[in-house]
Amino acid sequence: MRNIVWIVLALLVLGLGGGFLALGAFPPEPKTQTIQKVLPNDRFAPKP
Repeated sequence: MRNIVWIVLALLVLGLGGGFLALGAFPPEPKTQTIQKVLPNDRFAPKP
């Protein structure tokens, strides 16, 4: 009975380690989003 617990625990640790290695080898792409910002008109006004 005790051996089954250790085997399940070892499989869980191996699975988590494999998941971390897969994330490290193939990281997810960052989300890209366009930024729209309204600029004030006085910035482009001619200087007196």
